Amino acid sequence: MRLLLTLKADEGNLISFNYHYHLSSAIYKLLQFGSKEFSAFLHNIGYKLNGKTYKLFTFALRFEKYTYLQNAIRLDEPKSFLYISSPLIDDFIKNFVIGTFEKQTIDLTELNFPIRFKIISVEIIPPPDFYDEMNFKMMTPLILSTTREHNGKISQYFLRPDDIDDINRVLTKNLQNKFGALYNREIIENVFLSWDKDYLNRTKRITKKITINQHGKFPIDVIGLNAPFSLSGNVDLIKVGYECGFGEKNSMGFGMAEVINDH
Repeated sequence: MRLLLTLKADEGNLISFNYHYHLSSAIYKLLQFGSKEFSAFLHNIGYKLNGKTYKLFTFALRFEKYTYLQNAIRLDEPKSFLYISSPLIDDFIKNFVIGTFEKQTIDLTELNFPIRFKIISVEIIPPPDFYDEMNFKMMTPLILSTTREHNGKISQYFLRPDDIDDINRVLTKNLQNKFGALYNREIIENVFLSWDKDYLNRTKRITKKITINQHGKFPIDVIGLNAPFSLSGNVDLIKVGYECGFGEKNSMGFGMAEVINDH
């Protein structure tokens, strides 16, 4: 299920480029109003399968009108929008909605840029119909990684658009694990991603480096992909990706996609 929160910035008009950690923390705080136990479980433990941990939600923040400055985003209009997605309706969605009514604000302290949003409204976004072939565009960058040898050492490698075989292998396993963590059963079928070639040809760069910054401590750099794509294969895996987020770092606000050219 997806929610759309309409927000209004009522304190501050600057937000850091690297707001992801702080907004994720604010979401957990809202969950606490509905269930402190579930919020703590999700934050500290999560859903585990095959040595991986999944939080099974994602989000995207949008601004009505803004300007990129050298070290921040300036909100030229206070109105903003927060999209939240999770298949965990009883545990996540209901508790989150309780939090929005109880607290009615989202507070972000971004290093030197404190900002507070008032929650104006919360509404449900109707789900799309799901098919075995669908077109998507990213609302937030897609992060996929594997390990590769470099200078004699095995290290994490973030996949680029040309790494299509690894993209399909890693994405399929990611969605299979999320499905298994949700429903406690296995899907062995695959999904296959194809980039929008016209978009790639007219866009110089679709990779983006993002820093996940926890109050200035232990920053983590990731590389995300941002381009429309088609996805074919098992419809249940496609649905899981839409609801939970595609790829990695979903609970930090990555991998959220919306359907385009629906049937």
